[in-house]
Amino acid sequence: MNVPNFITMLRILMVPLVVIFLMEGKTQAAFLVFVLAGISDGLDGSIARAFKQKTVLGAYLDPIADKLLLNSSFVGLAIFGMLPGWLAVLVVSRDIIILGGIGILLISGKELAIRPSLYSKVTTLVQLGTICLFLGQGYLGNHLFFQIYLVYLTSFFTVLSGLHYIAAGFRILGCPCRIDDHN
Repeated sequence: MNVPNFITMLRILMVPLVVIFLMEGKTQAAFLVFVLAGISDGLDGSIARAFKQKTVLGAYLDPIADKLLLNSSFVGLAIFGMLPGWLAVLVVSRDIIILGGIGILLISGKELAIRPSLYSKVTTLVQLGTICLFLGQGYLGNHLFFQIYLVYLTSFFTVLSGLHYIAAGFRILGCPCRIDDHN
């Protein structure tokens, strides 16, 4: 296992810490672990590129680590009433739909290259910012005015990137993307 993959594995191990700290009401500690995990995300990618250590394992582990961290954080914040529940449902549903789509493509025998789209990268950035703002209230202050706009921005990009992936999946399958009543 190379250094970038090891860092990614450490990020996966940070997920339970974030959840435990949320459960114990220690949002500042959860925020610090979340930020550390975010830094590790940038670090593993930078090391992999700089030292030509990109691997197939890393291509799978990195998005898994990101999704575990983001989804756990959104669900935890929603459960404890710190974030709108509907936003957590939206974020988790998008990822489930994407995973389901990947499964359908694999079952259909389609070859996939796992690469995030620009929409997905922006979505991840906005989602990370949302979690940071809501988790980091102890450090950053409570910015209720700004939070509602970030919630809507996050939901917009979450839906947009989800639709983008759905459309891409239909293109890969060769679907004409129309409803046919003759089925």
